[in-house]
Amino acid sequence: MLFAMLLFIVVVVGTMMLFTFFGGVSSGGEGEKIRDRLLGKSKKAQKTGQPEAPQLIKEEQPQTSLAARALRKLELAERVQQMIEVAGVRWTPAGLVQAALGLALVAFNILWYMAPPPLDKAAWLAAIAAFFLPFLYVMRMGKKRLRKFEEQFPDSLEFVARSMRAGHAFSVSLEMIHREFADPLAGEFRRTFDEQNLGLPLDLALQNLAKRVPLLEVQFFVSAVLLQKRTGGNLAELLDKLAYLIRERFKLRGRIRAVSAHGRLTATALSTIPLVVAFLLFYVNPEYISFFIKDDTGHIMAGVAIFFQMMGYLIMKKIVNIEV
Repeated sequence: MLFAMLLFIVVVVGTMMLFTFFGGVSSGGEGEKIRDRLLGKSKKAQKTGQPEAPQLIKEEQPQTSLAARALRKLELAERVQQMIEVAGVRWTPAGLVQAALGLALVAFNILWYMAPPPLDKAAWLAAIAAFFLPFLYVMRMGKKRLRKFEEQFPDSLEFVARSMRAGHAFSVSLEMIHREFADPLAGEFRRTFDEQNLGLPLDLALQNLAKRVPLLEVQFFVSAVLLQKRTGGNLAELLDKLAYLIRERFKLRGRIRAVSAHGRLTATALSTIPLVVAFLLFYVNPEYISFFIKDDTGHIMAGVAIFFQMMGYLIMKKIVNIEV
């Protein structure tokens, strides 16, 4: 047991050292990059000898860690970055992947070296589940943040409409939202105002808002503002009607959720009953349930059963999930 503990500690410490090494490899020139960026230099300007035109907004320097290179190679960096933007957490895609790998390694070693013999075979499953935990956490935070944003959004549209009727410009109204509302809505509109104030066109700033907040209501808002900018019209009246439409959509969604509550409850019950029965059999009749743990054929049968159980739950959830 002592040997297993020592081996576990060595593996965890070694993994952290590897993450640190690969995360810092090929980043020795970061100081020079920062200094050149502050001085307004770039590789193109250094090669041609001509001064580079100053830019108000620059893209983030690409990360050089092993996890970042793997994400770019798999073309998943942009998707993971968008997930982080929606959640509003101050992480990087590479850091999220490294945290997932670290949790997977810890879960695997705990079950492999410390669990009793029947459970040590589930180390790989525990590692896979632990790997997806950070991603599930970020997705949950994103859904919670979007729900809070959605609740504040109709009031913010009416506020912008009243502000424009009082004589303020549209961009100034966006900046005033930061003082009158709470996060996450205040932070997102403040970021949009800062982008537009630093020289980014209003069209691109609003499109960036729609990317960071992937809600249909925000798409309506961005489309309405851009359409009014090109064709003209009363934007304040348009925003009032849009706020009314969003509130009516919320009411209809609440009615649909009330009607489909029975179907969602049935889907949860049908998906939970097999797990409860398996747990009870593990204590009532261990010899019967041990077939699925010790025998290879039992492993296959258990895997197929779990797969079809998950498929059934997803199908039932898709049936009762009615988009408005």
